[in-house]
Amino acid sequence: MKNSIKVERAKKDITQADLAKLAKVSRQTINAMELGKYVPSTVLALRLAQIFKVEVSAIFTLEELDWE
Repeated sequence: MKNSIKVERAKKDITQADLAKLAKVSRQTINAMELGKYVPSTVLALRLAQIFKVEVSAIFTLEELDWE
């Protein structure tokens, strides 16, 4: 799954640490998501969407491998 967390952070000019606080997760979790090494729970995905004031689908998109 691809995500645009880094882009959304840049738009809001916030650090990984700032986003982690807002989302109630560790900075390492944010980093792992940005690197594509961690797929968030539905609750976390919804939190991020609310923080960024966008739809979940604006942040997360499925890749071909996600359908296999």
